[in-house]
Amino acid sequence: MASSLSFEDPIFSSFAFYATVVILKMMVMSLLTARVRLSKGIFANAEDGKLHKDPKVTTTHPEVERVRRCHQNDIENIVPFVLLGILYVLTGPDPWWAVLRFRVFAASRILHTICYLTPIPQPSRALMFGIGLSINVQMAVSVLRAM
Repeated sequence: MASSLSFEDPIFSSFAFYATVVILKMMVMSLLTARVRLSKGIFANAEDGKLHKDPKVTTTHPEVERVRRCHQNDIENIVPFVLLGILYVLTGPDPWWAVLRFRVFAASRILHTICYLTPIPQPSRALMFGIGLSINVQMAVSVLRAM
């Protein structure tokens, strides 16, 4: 029996919560990129730095690029999670496993960011990436099997 996309459905409600958490986390990465750019006076476009007293136009500043790469990695992983998650909920998954997958994915993305920005030595970041990826693959396989 397929789940409904309703907040009365505990699986969808849980998915909506964790999807919102990781989407907000991804949005914060945009603000963090802007903060690092402003604090370092590093801008990708000349017009962006007009109000800064000593702007530098470059797309290769290591600190800015580290935050941007982390944000890009979020986009590459969180967007599939949200899309696959909705389809996965529609398969009527076991509630315990579904909620576990949502929680583990959200935790892995938060820890991935901490590992990336701190930076904590590898393989910490790679493990967090792999855990999130495996959750997406598990949900994709579940969706394909339900068809």
